Amino acid sequence: MASVLVVEDDQFVRSALIRHLTEAAHTVRSVGTALEALREVAHFRFDVVILDLGLPDLDGAEALKMLRGITDVPVIVATARDDETEIVRLLNDGADDYLTKPFSVEHLAARMAAVLRRARSSAGEPPPSPEIRVGGLAIDPLRRQAELDGVRLDLTRREFDLLAFLAGRPGVVVARRELLAEVWQQSYGDDQTIDVHLSWLRRKLGETAARPRYLHTLRGVGVKLEPPGPSGTPGSTGVGPSR
Repeated sequence: MASVLVVEDDQFVRSALIRHLTEAAHTVRSVGTALEALREVAHFRFDVVILDLGLPDLDGAEALKMLRGITDVPVIVATARDDETEIVRLLNDGADDYLTKPFSVEHLAARMAAVLRRARSSAGEPPPSPEIRVGGLAIDPLRRQAELDGVRLDLTRREFDLLAFLAGRPGVVVARRELLAEVWQQSYGDDQTIDVHLSWLRRKLGETAARPRYLHTLRGVGVKLEPPGPSGTPGSTGVGPSR
């Protein structure tokens, strides 16, 4: 079954969704604000998000854009708005599907099943690569697990994708534009999105931008990952000094 995040500020609706999803054997977490939702997807992996648009702190449409900046988890928008222009805009902004309130439990279950099928099939993605090892890092793309010096890393989906992509090219400087295209599947975007994820990833690798071990940013060029040298300093692979 699926891991579901319910983002809904109406306590009655929220409780009903939690009850029905739990009865269907799904694992459910729930929040009532957009900021709480962003915090949840940054720290936990979900298979699908059910997002209400009428949130108290931020309009759901804006929350959707912010969610898309940090995760590619499928999002089903739940809305009382039935304006076609609004719905098209939400789909263009990254929603995978939508439900118009009120909706039945059966309708929700069918939409979730369809979205999860699409997400899991991932239309023609190549099979995962064998385990990647760079220094003390061991990355298993098949199980989507990573370890550092034998200790399991608790990574979000996007953090894992970023780490695996860079680790698959050890010592190679990867341009930010390429990271956006390959990791975020976006042709353009805000560099701050990459910086935030690199910061989170560094923290989990036990390093900082000022004292890097694996992740090195070359200002104006890109990012590279390489194993630390014997004394914890960068290895000899790569080009130019790191900052």
